[in-house]
Amino acid sequence: MKDSRRTFLKTVTASSLFLAQWQQAPLERKSNVKPLGIALVGLGSYATNQLAPAFAQTTNCYLAGIVTGTPSKAEIWKNKYNISEKNIYNYQNFDDIANNKDIDIVYVVLPNSMHHEFVIRAAKAGKHVICEKPMSVSVKEAHEMIAACKQAGVRLMIGYRLHYEPFTNEVIRLSKNQEFGKVKFIEASFGWKNRNINAWRMQHKLSGGGALMDVGIYAINACRYATGEEPISVTAQSIKTEPSVYIDIEETIMWQLKFPSGIITQSTSTYNGNIHRLFVSYENGFLEMSPAYDYGPLKGRTSKGEMNFPIVHHQTYMLDGICDEIIHNKPSKASGEEGLQDMKIIEAIYQSAQTGREIKIS
Repeated sequence: MKDSRRTFLKTVTASSLFLAQWQQAPLERKSNVKPLGIALVGLGSYATNQLAPAFAQTTNCYLAGIVTGTPSKAEIWKNKYNISEKNIYNYQNFDDIANNKDIDIVYVVLPNSMHHEFVIRAAKAGKHVICEKPMSVSVKEAHEMIAACKQAGVRLMIGYRLHYEPFTNEVIRLSKNQEFGKVKFIEASFGWKNRNINAWRMQHKLSGGGALMDVGIYAINACRYATGEEPISVTAQSIKTEPSVYIDIEETIMWQLKFPSGIITQSTSTYNGNIHRLFVSYENGFLEMSPAYDYGPLKGRTSKGEMNFPIVHHQTYMLDGICDEIIHNKPSKASGEEGLQDMKIIEAIYQSAQTGREIKIS
């Protein structure tokens, strides 16, 4: 049995990823801009299958280095991507990266429980940081990560790839210009079948939680960008039908967010079924996307008809977008504060599911 939802997503979108190679929207080339060097920390399936290939088309950055605890992986990556020996690190000598001028950004692609340590170590090394989502396993850790980066004078970004792709930007645009009127209700859910008890995502000490931390965060983030508001409270319910499989993490969790304008959202995240849907009901229309969150192609329609946007490689656009923000000192679409807000909501969802009470979100 495969040990990652990345394999599931790769399987269900294999043909679409092939198509994306040919229909990718052209990236703007800025020949006068020096590309930034990025080092990937952790060479698991996401780094291998998505991030590394993304560099083939980036214009604002390149794969400059790697950090891994597996010498055999280091050798493979060195040869495949022509990485200099001096830009290869392990987890013990990682701090020496401070002296490496080839590397401008460290991208932390490790299990969730390791994000806190390596973001802070990267910041102390004077490197900008991209951290995979969820940014941490607690609000406390998220605050500490942001503080460390601010103290070091470096940028902290979270790997919210959807903030850089066209379909999601259309959802954001509709929330801002109210083309269909105000948002009235949202249903946003994401789940997949994960039954491998040996996978790190199934171990609370590494993941910090189950389906909510893994893919439920996409639904949380979607409700935020589709409304343009921040939720004020949540009620949640957790269901576990197979405790022998989902031992110390949640299997299925449902939650309802309340927003200041009166909008209510309903979401489900599960490791026991496949769902990836976003539905937004407006005063004078609707938006529906399915799939709404995976690697593409995303698909959707509105009251005016099919959503027709370029098919892009999400990670390529994210990497180039983040680096463009750094190079030109622009506000980030995927800042550490964005990640912190999702962590606040995640903690409130867990608290509500455990207590049966409505929990206020500060």
